[in-house]
Amino acid sequence: MTTSELHRAPAADDVPLERRIRGPLLAAVGGAGAMTLLHFYDPHRSGSYGFCPFLSLTGAPCPLCGGLRAMNDLTRGRVGDALTSNAAAVFILVVGTALIVRWLMRRARGDAAAVLLTTPKVPTAIFATVMIAFTVFRWTPWGHWLYQA
Repeated sequence: MTTSELHRAPAADDVPLERRIRGPLLAAVGGAGAMTLLHFYDPHRSGSYGFCPFLSLTGAPCPLCGGLRAMNDLTRGRVGDALTSNAAAVFILVVGTALIVRWLMRRARGDAAAVLLTTPKVPTAIFATVMIAFTVFRWTPWGHWLYQA
């Protein structure tokens, strides 16, 4: 056996299925656990999960303000209420769930190197810009409906 054969990366077939899907399954179970907690421990009660430091200091909601309430509303089937609590959080949940499912499927099909999300500069910059615009829009009279305290 040569030195290069000893130091080669394992092929996808060399990695057992259980090891390939461990990460995606842990992410899915963690997300499901968080949603279960949010279903049973209602964040609509003021201070039940603490207070947002940005909101406490400025009086204006941060991009994540209302996210816990939105997730609680979703677990109860109240999509409209979730969107008025934090539409961005609902969008992030849907996209995040789709990414975890895609990651799991790629890993299950044998791609041991598949990752949840690559972070190229352009999509990251677009996401950051959209979140800043969303936050600022929520502070205006026209976007106030996107944040119901």
